[in-house]
Amino acid sequence: MNISVLGCGRWGSFLAWYAHRQGHKVISYGIEDEIFLALQKTRKNEFVTFPKDIEITSDLKYAVSSSDIIIVSISSQQLRGFLTKVAPLFTINKKLILCMKGIEEGSGKRLSTIAMECGFKKEQVAVWVGPGHIQDFTKNIPNCMVIDTHNAELTKDIVGLFSSDLIRFYYGADLIGTEIGAATKNIFGIAAGVCDGLGCVSLKGPLMARGAREVARLIKAMGGNELSAYGLCHLGDYETTLFSPYSHNRKWGESYTRGEKFTKLAEGVATAKAVTELAKKHSVDMPITFAVNTMIQDKQPPKELLKTFFTRDIKGEFV
Repeated sequence: MNISVLGCGRWGSFLAWYAHRQGHKVISYGIEDEIFLALQKTRKNEFVTFPKDIEITSDLKYAVSSSDIIIVSISSQQLRGFLTKVAPLFTINKKLILCMKGIEEGSGKRLSTIAMECGFKKEQVAVWVGPGHIQDFTKNIPNCMVIDTHNAELTKDIVGLFSSDLIRFYYGADLIGTEIGAATKNIFGIAAGVCDGLGCVSLKGPLMARGAREVARLIKAMGGNELSAYGLCHLGDYETTLFSPYSHNRKWGESYTRGEKFTKLAEGVATAKAVTELAKKHSVDMPITFAVNTMIQDKQPPKELLKTFFTRDIKGEFV
């Protein structure tokens, strides 16, 4: 297949490398910033080295018109603006795969919803989520991920295109749960980083159990299957998000706790605010999410986050 990956950052460059590994003809697109120019000049970054037949371009029209499968991997908060540029270049035979995790700040909308509001047909849109770090994949350490769509046949087609000995895919059947679960795990990554920074690593166990529970409540309230919170999109992604040294969200929380700056993208920062607004809209209690958002927005001392957990009313474990 002809595949274009729009976005050449950390994950986007890996996706281009991986699609090429699967035998596809690949174009890597990026805007002409420092990251793109360095990749174009050296054909490598700190994560991957591009084979000579991966084409690198900053021409968006060319990248979209040249491929049947368009993968997007950029910051979730920039998606709407970016897709308004991509949509006019799209034709009915093309498929759009969103390889990012987040909820739009302000609207509380899922990324697939944003795509459809930008003019894409629901039959064209897929999401690709789940655990895995580039640093592991490029060392041939395998993992499992999820493809989810509105169309079971499209899901099977995409899984068939990208399955390998490196990534085992599962068929998603709950687009709401898949997207909400994938986005919210980054919030708990920040909370895990706070635990690391405060030397309270053992609290990650309760964080995992209670975090998945509050996300399940939100998914159910939004019309999804609450069991999705316990699958690969969320709980199954906790190791890479709450424990891995490669997790940007965990590192953001740890750095904040230690009074250090962390300049790389941590999607959980914006997602915490967006999900707080979403939870209130649906009257769902999400105490960990609320506490993380308060810490970020009000620049609250991280210790207050832990106090919030321990001063709440005592309740049954499965409530």
